[in-house]
Amino acid sequence: MCKLFARTDPRSYASETRSVRLAGHVTSIRLEGAFWDVLAEIAADQGITLGRFLTVLHDEVLEEHGEVTNFTSLLRCACLTYAGTIRPDPEARRRFAATALDALPQSAM
Repeated sequence: MCKLFARTDPRSYASETRSVRLAGHVTSIRLEGAFWDVLAEIAADQGITLGRFLTVLHDEVLEEHGEVTNFTSLLRCACLTYAGTIRPDPEARRRFAATALDALPQSAM
């Protein structure tokens, strides 16, 4: 069983730091390659850039909670939520993408 996991491409779990602008401030986010790949896929499903997706998500969290305590962990959880929602069923993926796109503010597109 563990061979399935042991054969994972090392690039997928190698950490990568990227510089992004959130709420007008430049910051860095360090995530494993697999998470960056999923975030890029989510953004592409929404028809926006990865940078724009991160900005919209960050702004929405601020609006919901008044602060963003651990954005990097939120991004990992978003990837897990996305994967769990769409991977088992291609139709669920299309529904998720359509629903998420409808939820984006017009200014985000």
